[in-house]
Amino acid sequence: MDLLVLGGTQWLGRALAAEALARGHRVTCLARGEAGDAPEGAEFVRADRSRVDAYDAVSGRAWDGVIDVTRQPGYARAAAAALGGATRRLAFISSGNVYAAHDVPGADETAELLPPLAADVSTPETYGEAKSAIEQAYREALGDRFLAIRPGLIAGPGDESGRSGYWAARMARAARDGGPVLVPDILDAAAQAIHIDDLVRFILDALERGIAGAFDAVGDRSTFGAWLEASRAAAGFDGELVAVDPDWLAAQGVAEWSGADSLPLWIADPTWNAFLDRSNAAAKRGGLRLRPLARLQSETLAWERGRGIDRERGAGLSPERERELLALLRD
Repeated sequence: MDLLVLGGTQWLGRALAAEALARGHRVTCLARGEAGDAPEGAEFVRADRSRVDAYDAVSGRAWDGVIDVTRQPGYARAAAAALGGATRRLAFISSGNVYAAHDVPGADETAELLPPLAADVSTPETYGEAKSAIEQAYREALGDRFLAIRPGLIAGPGDESGRSGYWAARMARAARDGGPVLVPDILDAAAQAIHIDDLVRFILDALERGIAGAFDAVGDRSTFGAWLEASRAAAGFDGELVAVDPDWLAAQGVAEWSGADSLPLWIADPTWNAFLDRSNAAAKRGGLRLRPLARLQSETLAWERGRGIDRERGAGLSPERERELLALLRD
């Protein structure tokens, strides 16, 4: 196939381009080129998607598939106009954030979506509405040639956000240095992630087979406790976990989910309690295959070790901050 990847120089887009090349497809990546290089073997077209001429170099060609990962509605609206008639099918990597509610365990693709963002430029606060708007633009332009992929948390090697690898890396440090490890007392809370390679395989398989529609491409439904145990097993840590009341953690200024001074995968807002608890039944019927959680954690930890488990992270508690919190608990 002749595939056009709008992006292809960052984590997911680059992984899609690289796997497509490995499958023998001809791949073109259109991007500014500021985030990194396209994979070796891909044709690179340098373009700024905010410009009116962004697609001039590719809109006159026939494509078997186009893949877009953007969060900017304006980019997608322009791409839909320029490329909608030039491709046999288009896959957009959307997000579970497109849904209007996140408090129904096991919800599927029939759930209500957020109203599409009218503006062309999104902000972090309008991320879900922006992804909804992009789905709308492509759906209207391509009809039954459109594939919407809605992942939740993407995990595995290459996750520079630091979220998915935090617990495995933390357990590895504890196995080396000794515990205890501070965790939020939410062991029964939902936890769900998809390995990037499983996601990439599903997207490309669907394009190759001509599948259309919307799919929640998410991992199997599980719990935070199971996530911790898989992290412990991957790291070989059998020491103490100190489970702490989430309200106490919040009072100390510990953040949920991601970012500095946080505990990843902890979602404190009750209206988001099922964000990591969606059904993947439709995706599995469409061919999604998932590796076991134990393998996901071991592969993630191997990458974390390569990056350095003592490095400054984009998410999680620093060792100093964790020791401070544990000392407060003992007082």
